Amino acid sequence: MIGALLILAACGGGSEASGNGEKETVTIGYFPNLNHAPAMVAKQKEMYQDHLGDSVNVKYQTFPDGSTFMKALASGDIQGGLVGPGPAMNSYISGVDVQIIGASSTGGTVIVSRDGSGIKSWEDIKGKTFISPRVGCTHDVQFETYMKEKGVTSKRIGGSMKHVTGKPARYQSMFKKGDVDVATAPEPWASVMEAEVDANVVIPTSEVAFGETLPAAVFVTSDDMAENSSEQIQKLIDAHKEAIAYINDNPDEAIDITINGIADITGQELEKSVIENAWKRTNFTYKVNEEVIQKFGNASHDLQFLKEKPDFTGFVNKTFIK
Repeated sequence: MIGALLILAACGGGSEASGNGEKETVTIGYFPNLNHAPAMVAKQKEMYQDHLGDSVNVKYQTFPDGSTFMKALASGDIQGGLVGPGPAMNSYISGVDVQIIGASSTGGTVIVSRDGSGIKSWEDIKGKTFISPRVGCTHDVQFETYMKEKGVTSKRIGGSMKHVTGKPARYQSMFKKGDVDVATAPEPWASVMEAEVDANVVIPTSEVAFGETLPAAVFVTSDDMAENSSEQIQKLIDAHKEAIAYINDNPDEAIDITINGIADITGQELEKSVIENAWKRTNFTYKVNEEVIQKFGNASHDLQFLKEKPDFTGFVNKTFIK
């Protein structure tokens, strides 16, 4: 889970502007999830480009999971972007030079069950099969922490629940086939499954561990970028803050942008009513609660995803969100 990641020597900044006038490139990473709507809005409205200026060429790269995102950040393939707090924490503990420099949203994790599974509440989940995007990812830790507090754990740590992994966009088909009983679903996929396969909400966002306080996505960059390209990072965060303000001021248009952004990446165009339902479970903010980050890390240790209890002192850098 927490294997060491290779950090290349020059992992900051994109290609340096050369003497012949070649533009510097900054690549921003994000996922096709509702929690990453600020990146989609900033891209659509060219906010990153406006803040960075004409001397910079802005590119975007999307990822299927946090592990591949963090490897791209460590290697310098991307200079920053949005990722779940779990992968960022794991990489930080592994020695990767990464900093959280802002949040993106809170909420948006919902635990749903397959129609016909007989699962109506957490008591019915014992001995069943659940799916998360990856082992030890943000949504997995939230779900397993909740269940552990109820006295139910996964087979990985001697319990009864079977755990499998898969991309959230594939959860529907796995429910239809009966391959899994429960899904730890980041929005909008929980709302999609409610609408299209009659999934039942077993544990709502308001009840799942850290549901309304933990950043569902965070804006990260490398130590090298924060220290040696601080002006550039400040511009990225200023654009990110502008996108969040736009989302909160213009939710209807932001929903349309998010629908189109997800469709461009996944090929799946979601109904507006589905996104509107998911939107109600999500709070867009750039503010980071450091205490919750530490508590989440402690929970990851309690679930044996981490060998040692983590110390996240210095992990969150609030310099850029002043």
